[in-house]
Amino acid sequence: MKIVLYILLALGILILGFFTWFFLFFNKIPDLNIPENVSEEEKIVLIDDWLEELNTKNKFNGAILIAKEGKTLLAKGYGYTNHSKNEKLTANSSFRLASVSKQFTAVGIMLLEERGQIEYDDLVSKHIDDFPYKEVTIRSLLNQVSGVPDKYLTLAEKNKEVIKILSNEKAVDLIVTNTSKKEFEPFEKYQYSNTNYILLARIIEIISGQSFEDFMDKEVFNPLGMKNTRVWNLFSTEKTFENKTNGFENFMGRFKEMKPTFIDGVAGDGGVFSSVNDFLVWDQFWYDNELIDKGNLKKAFGTPKLKSGTLSDYGFGWVIDKDVVWHNGAWLAANTVIIRNTKKKTCLVILDNSSNFFFDKITQQIENTIH
Repeated sequence: MKIVLYILLALGILILGFFTWFFLFFNKIPDLNIPENVSEEEKIVLIDDWLEELNTKNKFNGAILIAKEGKTLLAKGYGYTNHSKNEKLTANSSFRLASVSKQFTAVGIMLLEERGQIEYDDLVSKHIDDFPYKEVTIRSLLNQVSGVPDKYLTLAEKNKEVIKILSNEKAVDLIVTNTSKKEFEPFEKYQYSNTNYILLARIIEIISGQSFEDFMDKEVFNPLGMKNTRVWNLFSTEKTFENKTNGFENFMGRFKEMKPTFIDGVAGDGGVFSSVNDFLVWDQFWYDNELIDKGNLKKAFGTPKLKSGTLSDYGFGWVIDKDVVWHNGAWLAANTVIIRNTKKKTCLVILDNSSNFFFDKITQQIENTIH
């Protein structure tokens, strides 16, 4: 019996050792080596070559934008638009942005405020009937300091059979009819919440009388000329659209499709698709545009004061770190990030549709090089 136990123990150690080795080996990516004193052009070439190398090793499948002072230094796709490997990515390929979508939702709200249809300090209950959290304002939703429980996904799962496909309206109805104790008082503390941005998208629908998708297309994306940017979910009339990418898992070059589920009828916390070429327009939007005046734009990057007197670092869909503003996202195999240095006037956008385990490390190495 002891011999059998020793054998099993030895096998267990060997198996554990193998998986540890396997994890450590595949957790590595080659370093991005940029020699000192190289020109900006040479630096971009080295980054491009590095991403090409990562793609050939199945460690990056996506697109990148590097821009400075409104000019593109690098905008390119690497890999495939879907699990079938039948179409190459380009700078116009439209990726699911996941939580990077929140800054687009914020702009929808800012546009309504610009037109006098809402005020940031309006109570949410003014616009959503029977909203149970009476002290919560639109501003507190934008700044992620509302205290509204982030439970719409849990509630949706419990009511899955009745819901069929979750919409913004259904999600908000669940929040209203299944009231639970608030997490904290508004502006007491920061707490990241997808529910906050579902509520904001629903307010846009209620005020505009349009779907969130139609409002954003008509009032934001089309006026800005963002041709490969749109809201898309299970309620969209089109089952797909030009340049759309689909998410997939990539394990050592084996691609497996990731499909939306019944909760992917909502938008606001996510749901926006865009291309790296369109992000050049988006980067410049925040410096100046014809939709929202500069004074209003600056409010998106204000650091809200909490009741304790300390400052939070979440603006209107942006994380604020002095001169650097950024946001990331992950959903249905998408990994996304936008990082803007407003002092150096640089913008880095990286979009990946392949459940990329190395995404954060790739982002960090490139960011350290250009910002």
